Amino acid sequence: MPSLITTGHPDAKLFRRIFAAMQVIAVSGLPTQVLIGLTLALGGMPLFHSDGTGPTLEFVATLILIDTAIMAILIRIFLSLSGETSHDVFIGLRPLRGEVLRGLALVPVALFGVGLVVFALRAAAPWLHNVKESPLEAYLRTPLDAGIFLVVAVLAGGVREELQRGFILHRFGQHLGGVRVGLVLFSLAFGAFHYDQGFDVAIAIGLLGLLWGVLYIRRKSVVASMVSHVGFNATQVVWAMIARSMGL
Repeated sequence: MPSLITTGHPDAKLFRRIFAAMQVIAVSGLPTQVLIGLTLALGGMPLFHSDGTGPTLEFVATLILIDTAIMAILIRIFLSLSGETSHDVFIGLRPLRGEVLRGLALVPVALFGVGLVVFALRAAAPWLHNVKESPLEAYLRTPLDAGIFLVVAVLAGGVREELQRGFILHRFGQHLGGVRVGLVLFSLAFGAFHYDQGFDVAIAIGLLGLLWGVLYIRRKSVVASMVSHVGFNATQVVWAMIARSMGL
């Protein structure tokens, strides 16, 4: 395959587009999670709670963490095939300290922004609030469960999703119609992925993903968006843990 995407080939542009599309699909999480899920099921891992309340934490955590590792490996391989480095694509030339501080400063902005959007949507279109209790609450039943879920939210949410976003936007910018096209498509998919938390939450999270995507495009680095995403997820989980312990 690498020989088909060299610039000397007469159909190099077409092959580069096809190969880039294949990479985007591979790191999207869909094919890998299906294969991992099937493997875990065949291995005898219980997938759902016996009371039918949804997937078990064991299954979700195992699936997502394995998928995170596989996605990181795939990205490394794809970048190597195109002669690129992870540092160039994900870190860039920005000083790390400044990007980390920028990301930390954006955490309260993200929290307030999502809360404001959800509140506005529920006031203007209450039918969008179609999920009364977040399904994530099921993973906070005990302190151990909450701790495991916090690790998953940070690693698989904050870290994995920003590497995924950065790589996909990078490939769209190179070969698949432009970075703006990738930004719109990935933001829509990112919001849709959270549909199980309600349409209102899915819209708010989609807009938040749009913000993180713009941040990557402008900064040429995933550091600020990753720190912001990690902080957002961690704060959400910790707050849910506190509220649950207080019976709120």
